[in-house]
Amino acid sequence: CSNKVYLTELLERQEVPAPRTLIVHQGNRERVLPELGLPCVLKQPDSAFSRGVVKVSDPEALDRELGRLLEGSELVIAQEWLPTDFDWRVGILGGKPLYVCRYYMAHRHWQILKHEAGGGTQFGRVECVPLEGAPRNVVRAALRAARPIGDGLYGIDVKKVGRRVCVIEVNDNPSIDAGYEDGVLGKELYARVMRHFLERIEAGRGRTD
Repeated sequence: CSNKVYLTELLERQEVPAPRTLIVHQGNRERVLPELGLPCVLKQPDSAFSRGVVKVSDPEALDRELGRLLEGSELVIAQEWLPTDFDWRVGILGGKPLYVCRYYMAHRHWQILKHEAGGGTQFGRVECVPLEGAPRNVVRAALRAARPIGDGLYGIDVKKVGRRVCVIEVNDNPSIDAGYEDGVLGKELYARVMRHFLERIEAGRGRTD
């Protein structure tokens, strides 16, 4: 999950809906502009918590940021920009939906998390919704994205633009914070997580190999 190059290739092989994406290296960087257009999003392979991710809006910025990112990595992910007011986050546990949230963009920013110049961070608001209140195609896409990775605990970020649904990434260490992701299930959410891992521990103890 934490290697965005591997994740891009995996989602493509599994035919999981995703934004138009190009794995960029020094030999094909000129393809980004004609194939993805502007603005577009550039990501270093190990980017996390909105760091190592930039949006570029003009050819000069594209060339500059690609050059900077390719200095630190042989490969960079470039994706079409899909503007939305919020991202869907679907928590998956053991191959089943656990929670669904709307993660709104930080104030006057294009991401849910904004890193400020002074070192602080600003988050957009989080709204947990009942599973039955989430779009079915969003939940289906999240399940499809998690299935080839495993049966653990994952947070799948999905954008919905009109009738189009795109998986943005799969997080293998998703946030579960009091008052946010547990907004619907409450304490039962934590009980389900603990039961899941207790069952796996007990099953492992029962093996003879």
